[in-house]
Amino acid sequence: MPQCDHIAETEPAVTGAPDAAARAEMRAKRVEDALAAGLSHTVSLTLGYEGSGFAGYARQAETHIKTVQGELESVLSMLYKREVPIVCAGRTDAGVHARGQVVSFDVSEDEFQSRSFRGLQRSLNALVDEAISISSIDERPLGFSARFDALWREYHYHICTNTARPVLIAPIAWHLGGATLDVDAMNEACSHLIGEHDFKSFCMAASAVGKPTHRDVMELSVYPEVIAGTEVVTIRVVGNAFLHSMVRTMVGTLVEVGRGSKSPAWVGDVLAACDRRAAGQNAPAAGLVFWKVEYPEDMQPLRG
Repeated sequence: MPQCDHIAETEPAVTGAPDAAARAEMRAKRVEDALAAGLSHTVSLTLGYEGSGFAGYARQAETHIKTVQGELESVLSMLYKREVPIVCAGRTDAGVHARGQVVSFDVSEDEFQSRSFRGLQRSLNALVDEAISISSIDERPLGFSARFDALWREYHYHICTNTARPVLIAPIAWHLGGATLDVDAMNEACSHLIGEHDFKSFCMAASAVGKPTHRDVMELSVYPEVIAGTEVVTIRVVGNAFLHSMVRTMVGTLVEVGRGSKSPAWVGDVLAACDRRAAGQNAPAAGLVFWKVEYPEDMQPLRG
């Protein structure tokens, strides 16, 4: 089944990040459950992956389908000789990449002492699919959840308008060969999407049925940059969470404005419509990168 840019393991009833009291209550329950299972340490991995060869982040029921979660859990289970379920900061769709994905899992005292983080990192990078790379391993406070403790997530979307195909960055860019994008108009359109809104127009219609569709977009901007010598237009979005295909639909809608097909004000009308049919196309997965995630001070690494 398709996965989304970010869907919680349990869809949150609130639109913003939990406050300190709510996070503490949730974490206390996770700590209780971990200790009851004989697990006394929480470990996080920060990783990147080139998503072209994966059917998304989330493990699928069909074990032959390659996913990022499936690869990681398989190797961790091999190393610890038991099933090791992991939780991620943001699930990504098939073909979507990550630069700063974070996953967390719990281990026992014996497991924690059995190998150094440097040794664990070497083992993981040697055994996982070569399209995945673990950049750091850290201990977090017991009960830390890569998903539930996240304050916000950041995505970048890259668009190349050069006539020539951008061969060096082709896997991470949407090639709109020969197109001209009005970055100023796109940034004007962004202003309609910043803040807490009902983003139903930017969500896959089937996945919105019976679910909350309010989200908080904290930052949204469009700017030119150069990646590996190739000029691109980057769309950067920061939010508390994202609906199914929300980022890619936002990109497709902003591109309509950038190409001059629609006015910046039209984006406000799209948002107000609460109807997926009002928005632009769902931009290709290839241009989207899960960039980073931020956690509160009390959930920062204890040691690495």
